[in-house]
Amino acid sequence: MDELIEKYLNFIKNKNLSKNTVEAYQRDINKFKNFIMERNESFAMVDDITVMCYVQSLINESMANSSINRNIVTLRNFYKFLNKNDFIKDSPVIDYELPRVKRNMPEVLTIEEVDKVLSLPDINTHKGIRDRAMLELMYATGIKVSELINLNVFDINLDMAYIRCKGSKNKERIIPLGSVAIKYIEEYLHVRNSYMNVDSTLLFLNSRGKKMTRQGFWKIVKQYVKDAGIEKDINLYTFRHSFAVHLLQNGADIKSVQELLGHVDVTATQVYFDITKKNKLSEVYKKAHPRA
Repeated sequence: MDELIEKYLNFIKNKNLSKNTVEAYQRDINKFKNFIMERNESFAMVDDITVMCYVQSLINESMANSSINRNIVTLRNFYKFLNKNDFIKDSPVIDYELPRVKRNMPEVLTIEEVDKVLSLPDINTHKGIRDRAMLELMYATGIKVSELINLNVFDINLDMAYIRCKGSKNKERIIPLGSVAIKYIEEYLHVRNSYMNVDSTLLFLNSRGKKMTRQGFWKIVKQYVKDAGIEKDINLYTFRHSFAVHLLQNGADIKSVQELLGHVDVTATQVYFDITKKNKLSEVYKKAHPRA
């Protein structure tokens, strides 16, 4: 079974998927492998009962429907690969119906909360200037953290006020930059060479002059949000969510926001429109109802 998993992982690595995505596929498949091994089954022996029992085991672990769906989608793609390459015949995993997922609204900061967080880095220090530049750039463009920490100095064009960003599958998009973000990026670039390893072309470096990690940036964001006294359940996507909602609240059309975020399907952007609509209805109610 390990040999089949290895063949599949080698196959998806050639599809330019991110390292995190490949590792997630590997974890999901290995979890399923361990489950069927306990039942003395192989990948080829899996039937409807096995799939149902596996899903029930995930439910028993209190796994969210979205995570169960991800597991099943991973297995579905894995079995399609096995089937296409004649390692197995048709499998019930391929046609298994996914449970319905209740879409949770992402947490969004208000404009005032964003301003408060962005004002906290101490721009009299090199670290503070770097932190301010990163936060301003993230809020100005709505890029993902993985895209932010992989930006190259040559991806920034301050004269033309845009950044070139590579998303999933190396799909490139051009995103405009606002004047505030440009100001702090310029300040950061003046002090950037004070970090070690200045030969690196990466735009943002950690205090040791190495590449900034997702975990490192998360610590930075979490600390500033805490210092701002904001008690919302934020994550690494909160600035991206806030970017999208604030654009829509101020009149941007959903197709433009979709393009800026790099969403392939507009339905992925629709959730932000729903938040905007919900907030607007609440605002109208508070203003119009005599006992609101």
